[in-house]
Amino acid sequence: MPDVRPRPAPVPSARLSSLTGVRFLAAFLVFLFHLSLLDAYSSPGGEHGLFAAVVKNGGWAGVTFFFILSGFVLTWSARDKDNPRAFWGRRLAKIYPNHVVTFVFALVLYASASATLDRGLPNFLLLQAWIPRDDVFFSINNPSWSLSCELVFYLLFPVLHRLIVRIGARRLWWWATGVAVTIVLLPLIAQLIPSGAAFGPNHANSPLHGHSINQMWFVYIFPPTRVLDFALGILMARIVLSGKWPRLGVLPALALAVAAYVVSLRVPFLFSLNAVVVIPFALLIAAIAARDAQGVGTAFGGRVWVWLGEVSFAFYLVHQTLLSFVQERLGFREAGSALEAVAVAVLVAVVSLLLAWLLYAGVERPAMRLWSRYRGRSRNQGIPAAGAPAVSSTSTAADESEKTVTAGAP
Repeated sequence: MPDVRPRPAPVPSARLSSLTGVRFLAAFLVFLFHLSLLDAYSSPGGEHGLFAAVVKNGGWAGVTFFFILSGFVLTWSARDKDNPRAFWGRRLAKIYPNHVVTFVFALVLYASASATLDRGLPNFLLLQAWIPRDDVFFSINNPSWSLSCELVFYLLFPVLHRLIVRIGARRLWWWATGVAVTIVLLPLIAQLIPSGAAFGPNHANSPLHGHSINQMWFVYIFPPTRVLDFALGILMARIVLSGKWPRLGVLPALALAVAAYVVSLRVPFLFSLNAVVVIPFALLIAAIAARDAQGVGTAFGGRVWVWLGEVSFAFYLVHQTLLSFVQERLGFREAGSALEAVAVAVLVAVVSLLLAWLLYAGVERPAMRLWSRYRGRSRNQGIPAAGAPAVSSTSTAADESEKTVTAGAP
């Protein structure tokens, strides 16, 4: 039996290198999911049928992992001397420049025809997740819908963090359980929503096809419901930081997560989006963080994996555009052989990774450095900051400790 005695409380400044590396695996699972939606990989009765069946929930699983991870790492890096304005500025500097560049990138490569005002403007402003229309929340650069949720998370984090910090250590597990159970019950609550229109022919290759847009939007897209994932991440971080994490190892937690994913392939659609994997993923993230905090780490804490994790946000933002370009503009709708199918997939993955590195080095990092310099000048000139709950000690230290946060999901 696993040792359930609590671990000692870790040092909050411990770097979560393994979580950074694991983040790329989650992003790559999203890539495989989107790859499976291309005509050349989606034929149920064809040779790629097994591949599509295995990764069909990869997108849903990825978003859950990333949203929990955001709450966890932001809480891990929280300090006593920062304020919401500085925090919000750092987070916007990380996600919005990347979003603008990839928004334009998608328009140029393939999405210009769909960039009507009612679709393009909400996407550009990252408001698309509030609108229950699939041609809006999945418009232009499809994966950017999750940034719409992340903006809400960032807006609420100072308040949520302050409230959760006030919870006594002995009650943290009760609160985490309550939030997790609420997430698990969301598909049942969604049944009270009129089903309305269903996902149509434009989603013919997707597991979404034929299901209610309204109900799927409520469970998977709607920012207030996804805040629950984010809050669960905050609670799990507080559990580890408070020394209330049991001695659950990474391997048992990983096995539980894999088993949950397999189960998710067999449950009703709305439950497959989030409900089955949310608790195992929360446990896995906490187990990895607890191991990192002990200074032990995992194989995913190596230099290559950390680099992959650092560019995974950019990888996530560019890969869908490239996949759509390959099908819609280059006409790759049927592979002549399994070798050709694999070769195209590897080529798109490599090009996506290269573009992700360019986006990370040429846009994301410079934007973060520019924000840090601006904050430094503001402090030196005595510009007052809005007072409020703490987030991080200094812009530079927070930027470093927040490197493990991802801002996007499928």
